[in-house]
Amino acid sequence: MYKDRIIPWIVAAFFATFAIFSFTVMNSTPPEPAAGNGVHEENGDSGVTNNVENNVNGDKADINNSIKNNLNGSNNNQIENNITNNINVNVDVNVNNNIDNDVDDPNSGNSNGDQEDQEQGNTNKDGTAGGDEVVWGVDSANLTTSELLACVRENFGDPQIWGRYLGEKEGVSVGLTSEEVEMLHSNDIQVLVIWNHFTDATGYDNGKNEAQQAIAKAEELGIPEGVAIFADIEPTYPVDSEFIRGWSEVMNQSNYASGIYGIFDTEQALYHAFNEAASADQEILENTYLWTAAPNVGITPESEAPEYQPDAPKNALVGGWQYGIDAEECNIDTNLFNADITEVLW
Repeated sequence: MYKDRIIPWIVAAFFATFAIFSFTVMNSTPPEPAAGNGVHEENGDSGVTNNVENNVNGDKADINNSIKNNLNGSNNNQIENNITNNINVNVDVNVNNNIDNDVDDPNSGNSNGDQEDQEQGNTNKDGTAGGDEVVWGVDSANLTTSELLACVRENFGDPQIWGRYLGEKEGVSVGLTSEEVEMLHSNDIQVLVIWNHFTDATGYDNGKNEAQQAIAKAEELGIPEGVAIFADIEPTYPVDSEFIRGWSEVMNQSNYASGIYGIFDTEQALYHAFNEAASADQEILENTYLWTAAPNVGITPESEAPEYQPDAPKNALVGGWQYGIDAEECNIDTNLFNADITEVLW
């Protein structure tokens, strides 16, 4: 009778023990690391913090973040990795962040801090890059008076940059004056300087000659060193790479910076002439500021300005985008500028 009672208890205990053992084994496998972290901790007291933040605004951004931490020390290992990518693009952009920490010593602290790839704002359709901030401005062929400034502010917005021409070109533009500059500066507006005294943008010697004339006029007006002078190459002008090379060489050897204005659309001769000149001379690509009038999306007030998406040659130093031309009110064009260009404005 006693034997008959104890056998069922033994069988039950056996199955209970087996169940507990199986549950323990099934749960002893270490969890897989979270996606994108790639973190493996081994032995000792380890503190690992990985923060990855990707903010993408645009198209076709391919971001790959990989962090791998192997901690083999016996105690008190501390690793902190932070990656921040702020991307605002309209082209293919590939960003790869890879951090690999392999710690063997005990009582060690390892921090990679903040690794930031800021390709923000201002990568345009052809892959040109700019700074983080975009500012609004205008340009005009007319003399800037207090009345004209009031017209712009009332109808469009508060410009931070105003494009004006060096020297008068009869029937085309009124030349910039010292009084005008003083008035603009008193209103916290910088001047973008334009040279438009030619209609043929071909030939190396021609480019050099135009640059020399622009420099002489700039010095006469008292424009300080470091200011960029933009050669105005209109779409009706013949253009070649030799003119761009001659202009840029003289400007870059002077106390001023080289700039070129025009429609830098892939269908335009200017686009290809610049690429050819830049391929022959890397300094042109790196040191010549471009102010592009492509694409033309139409006049707007500052509050309705489009997203900054200028067209220009790949990897060019794009400073601004004239996105709208010939406003009926105030007779101005409207622009967006990469804030970096303010370093070469007057």
